[in-house]
Amino acid sequence: MSASAAWGSELKMGEGGEAFGIASDGAAVQRIRIRGGGLSAAILTYGAVLQDLRLEGHDAPLVLGFERFEDYLAHSPYFGAVVGRYANRIRGGRFTIDGMRYQADTNFLGKHLLHGGSAGSGKRVWRLGEQGADFVTLHLTDVDGWMGFPGTLEVSATYRLKAGGILQLDLEATTDKPTLCNFSHHSYFNLDDGGSGNVLGHRLMLNAGAYLPVDDELIPTGVVQPVDGTPFDFKQARPIRRPGDTVDYDHNFCLTSARGPLRQAAWAQAERSGVEMECWTTEPGVQFYAGHKVAREVPGLGRRMYKANAGFCLEGQVWPDAPNRPYFPQAILLPGEKSLQMTQYRFRLG
Repeated sequence: MSASAAWGSELKMGEGGEAFGIASDGAAVQRIRIRGGGLSAAILTYGAVLQDLRLEGHDAPLVLGFERFEDYLAHSPYFGAVVGRYANRIRGGRFTIDGMRYQADTNFLGKHLLHGGSAGSGKRVWRLGEQGADFVTLHLTDVDGWMGFPGTLEVSATYRLKAGGILQLDLEATTDKPTLCNFSHHSYFNLDDGGSGNVLGHRLMLNAGAYLPVDDELIPTGVVQPVDGTPFDFKQARPIRRPGDTVDYDHNFCLTSARGPLRQAAWAQAERSGVEMECWTTEPGVQFYAGHKVAREVPGLGRRMYKANAGFCLEGQVWPDAPNRPYFPQAILLPGEKSLQMTQYRFRLG
């Protein structure tokens, strides 16, 4: 099936959403289809999920996802979600702001915070806002105390398809109390066959001279380790897995010391199709996860059965556990400020 044929005729671009499911709290979940710049995408109001993404001239989906909403509830490892209000992990779920101590949800191993908690932004229904043929904006209100975070946070996520095969995600947030604000996009990419095979042969380059080693619970040790001479050196493009490599990558790569202008974080190329992708972000880190735990018991897009390493993630973010490491880049948002995060994924045929 061609990329254009993958999109049904039941909905014209930019004219609202279609029913996709009902969340556990009874909220209706919609799917919105957009097209532009040689790309087609399907966005869910649940989790602001990028459900499907296609590139003209390449038949397979570029991301992993599910065709049934109930599978997102029961089986999704954050496929395509916008995760927060603090992406990645915080040790013990504990942090301090202006001398006030806070205890966030401990949804990871029963000990630590992961992706904003058990009901973080990637597991909630967002409100459908402005939309057009090539963009859609979703809104979420994170009330004071939700998952243990202070302040009511108003968040918007805008997906936009731009000329030249660019998928852009803009995240904006404001707060009424000092709080943490660190959202990230969590798509799993497979540039070859949509997840029928693995991505270990994909070539990858990361613009990072250091990474964060983690303990056996995937919490950063606090060391900022140079990549030179280690299996974490992707400064020159190479296959994700080389002969003899045994690392299961799920680590933050350190791009810079603070949020800043949009910059290229990574480049990837499929092993067989030749499709290329660049990741650009304003964020100081990117979590590279090679998907070693991605195997699912239910089929994904196109009835594909995803096995280990069926997709990889490049998640622009503030570094994990930064609230407990003052020398890491920080993610404090104050009243009167606006948090602005942007990530672009740029695709082209090889």
